[in-house]
This record gives sequence, C-alpha cells and structure tokens, in this order.
Amino acid sequence: MGLGPSGFHIYQQMKAYELTYILTPEITSEEAETFAKELESFVTSKEGVIVKQSNPIAKTLSYQIKKHASGFIGSIEFQLEPEALLELKQKMDKDGKVNRHMIVIKYPARKEKIRRSRNKVEGGVAEKETAKEITIEGKRAVAEEKKEETPKEEPKKESKKVELKDIEEKLEELLG
Repeated sequence: MGLGPSGFHIYQQMKAYELTYILTPEITSEEAETFAKELESFVTSKEGVIVKQSNPIAKTLSYQIKKHASGFIGSIEFQLEPEALLELKQKMDKDGKVNRHMIVIKYPARKEKIRRSRNKVEGGVAEKETAKEITIEGKRAVAEEKKEETPKEEPKKESKKVELKDIEEKLEELLG
C-alpha cells in the first residue's frame, strides 16, 4: 500500500470483501469466537480495515456439509489488498475447523436513474406516473412515487366557415 503526496495511506486501491464461513460443530462457542478474533487480527496485520464483523452463531443447516447438520456461521466485511486476500483464502482452506467459506467482492451501491412511464388518460385528465428505482442491499425494487394530474387539452371549438360577403357587410357596419 502506497503513501499519498501528503503522507497518508491511499485506501482507494483496496477492495471491499465479505467473508462468510461455517465452522464445524465439534468445537465450542468460545473456540468459534477465538477463531473470529484470529481472522480479525489476520486482516489488520495485512494492513486491512475491518468494516463489520458478526460473531459466529450456532445454527442448524438446511443440508449436511461434511456430514454435519449444524455449525457455527459467521461473517466479516473488510477492505484488503488483493495480494493479501490470497493468503487469507489459503488460511481458510488449510484450517480444519472451517467446513465451508465464501469470499465475495462488495461493490458500492450506485444511484439508479429515475424511470418515467407513459401518461395515462382517465376521465378527461391525464395522470402522469413516475417510478423510482431503489437499491436495497444489492437488490432492485421499483417504488411508485406519486401521481401528478395534468389537465388534458380542451378540444378546439369548431368555427363555421365565414363567407366573404359576410365579412364585407360587417366591415361596412363598423366603419359606417
């Protein structure tokens, strides 16, 4: 990790990751918490930053993993250099306590563009609906903002054709 021109560390090169792991049920809850602290210290020793961490919790699994129907499930969100991530992965692979693990790259949520739908005409008034996309934990959802009522254009009144004679008569009346 390099130093910037002002002497501060540059964290822009580090990526954000989330590691979720399942520990074997053969260990105690104290050993599971110790394992979580070891992970945290490993990340900080490699000049990483811990964003969020949850202690392992004993859970019953939906299906068996390595002939175990339960295990301690924990997760940790952190920022780390990609080179050091390989070392973390090797550590997780070699550890006998870990039944399964998964490392995911966390991308920041992006602002979505506002979508507009077509105008609906009901009862002589056009309703304008707008929808806005909302990002919730990486999933997209569409929420209806509000309906704006805009008056519909009134049809133009049809006028009768006026003859040239009628126009001349009116002009003579007005002018005297």
